[in-house]
Amino acid sequence: MITLYGCLRSRASRPWWLLTEAGVDFTHEPVIQAYRLPDPASAQAPFNTASPAFLKVNPLGQIPALVDGGLVLTESLAMTLYLGRRYGGDLGPRDLSEEGEALQWAFLAGTGVEAPALDLLFTHMRGEATTDAGKARMAASTEALARPLARIDAHLTGHEWLVGGRFTTADIALAECLRYAQGHAPALAPFDMVRDWMARCQARPAFQAMMRAREAEPV
Repeated sequence: MITLYGCLRSRASRPWWLLTEAGVDFTHEPVIQAYRLPDPASAQAPFNTASPAFLKVNPLGQIPALVDGGLVLTESLAMTLYLGRRYGGDLGPRDLSEEGEALQWAFLAGTGVEAPALDLLFTHMRGEATTDAGKARMAASTEALARPLARIDAHLTGHEWLVGGRFTTADIALAECLRYAQGHAPALAPFDMVRDWMARCQARPAFQAMMRAREAEPV
């Protein structure tokens, strides 16, 4: 039995979306981040990343974590790719070439997209978007995103999806990293193909189900 640990206001959204797309039965343990709690060690505290029971699953004290039988994974992109290959059918790669392509887009998401996208998100969340320092940070992050987005946009000119002409784990991995930047419209404005692709990804019922479950969680 698969168990996914982590609230959906975290990178757990990625494997959750994949599992839901694939129609795979799994148990979801909505572990929350300890930093969100005034006293994570309290007996009344909810299951969190500092809870002894969770630290036995992931000693790093980070979410998400995935347990599938005797396998434990603690990196969200690895979980998504693994689950797609093992349980996802056509969501996963059909051959070695497609696996290489999926890895390429997932690595681009993790190394080139996520950090500047998160910086845009956190600058807005901290209320710093109108300060001089915040504007400078957002300009730098938007510039950092421009190169990988240009690469993605060029690929999507002539391709509906990233790999194999169908929706796959690669789309989930990249779309979920890029979602962090969607609140800052100038970052995506020059890239029509990327914006259209994001709309297709986020129109999928499994994504919408994930976001409804996410919105139902405590902020």
